[in-house]
Formats: sequence, structure tokens, C-alpha cells
Amino acid sequence: MAIAQPGLWKRHEFFERNSILLLIGILIVVAIGGLIEIVPLFYLKSTIEAVEGVRPYTPLELAGRTVYVREGCYLCHSQMVRPMRDEVERYGHFSLAAESLYDHPFQWGSKRTGPDLARVGGKYSDAWHREHLKDPRAVVPGSIMPAYPFLDRPLDAEAIADDLTANARLGVPYSRDMILRADSDLTAQLDPDGADAGFAQRYPGAVAHAPGEKGCPTELDALVAYLQVLGTMVDFKLYDDRSNLR
Repeated sequence: MAIAQPGLWKRHEFFERNSILLLIGILIVVAIGGLIEIVPLFYLKSTIEAVEGVRPYTPLELAGRTVYVREGCYLCHSQMVRPMRDEVERYGHFSLAAESLYDHPFQWGSKRTGPDLARVGGKYSDAWHREHLKDPRAVVPGSIMPAYPFLDRPLDAEAIADDLTANARLGVPYSRDMILRADSDLTAQLDPDGADAGFAQRYPGAVAHAPGEKGCPTELDALVAYLQVLGTMVDFKLYDDRSNLR
């Protein structure tokens, strides 16, 4: 058993007997460590690496995200795949910081009563999502997820332009043209024939969705559009290097 050198013990004893000096020493060490981590961030243009394909949400997707947050879906579903083999094998490529670039707030979460949804986009059809939200046990026997049949009601889209404006003030690159066309772009994503040529330029890669039976956009339409875009903006083949996972 190693015995501490008397000199070291004496120096340590000095701090143990003078708690105020020990506290000051701790604060100095923590301050130095904090500065080393924080100061470089002020000299970087962005702490998030730009990733090709990541775009702002369409008005319909953004409205769906609002419904998602309102209903507390994040309490049971995370949206962050950790870089560990078991998670990558189950959910797909681990999450990139850039995927949450336009999320205010992000939906990473720390609890999974249900599966992670970071890669759910395109995994199921719109019809599957509709049925699952209305009656989860109809498509997933044994599911403990609550039913949301009431979401099949008209979407209150009057404030969608204001939502885009608020996000623009937070740094999301919504242009003035995007904000002015928010209402028409929302309905256009549910009516591909009615979309103008600029919609695809404003929101590259945005997928059209078939509307429900109501004849007008519903909260269910918006939520399905949001779920279907999760994990679809990035070509993960460019970042797929599972050989580094242990």
C-alpha cells in the first residue's frame, strides 16, 4: 500500500484546514476550465457543421411539429440516436447536430416509453401513421400509446405566418417570400397540383401528402407531415462509418 509523501500531505492539509481558500481554489480551477471550453466558441462562425440537405420545415411540417409538442409526444419519444452499436442497429445512423439546427426547442429527449423517432420519416405510409394515431392498437397490438382520434379536426392555420416569423427571428432562414406564402404553401403540400413552381425551390425535397377526408387541412395531416420528414433530409450514406462503433 502506497503512503503519501509527508510534503504532499502537508500542502493538502493546508487547504483542508482553510475551507475558504479551498473554495476559492475550486472556483479558480472551474473558471479556468470553463474559459478553455467557452472562449473558442466566440471565434467560430458556427458550432454546428453545415450538412447538405437540412432545410427549414415547410409550413405544414412546422404546424405538425407544434401539434407534436403541444400533445407532449416528446415525453415518450426521443429524437436522438446515440452513437452506440445497439442504437445504430435498431434506429439507424446516429444523430447529427445539424439535424436539430432549426428546432426551437430541439426534441432530443431522455426517455423512451416508445421508440426513438429520429428516423421514422418514410418508414411507414401516411395511411399507417393516420391509423396508428387514431387507434395505436389497430396496427401495433399491445401498444400502450394513447389514441389521438381528436386530431382529425380542422387545423387552425391562421397563425402559421406568425410561426414562421417567430422562427425567423430565432435564426431559421425563412425569407420574406416564404412568410408571405405560408398559407398557400401549407395547403399546397396537401394538393400537389395546386403548388406553384416556387414551392419546390423554397423547400427542396419536400414531399406531398394526401389530405384526409375532411376536405381541409387537419391537425392529423400536419402531424403526419412532420413525422414523415424526420430523418429524411440528410443522405446518411455520406456519413455512414459504422466501423468506428465498438
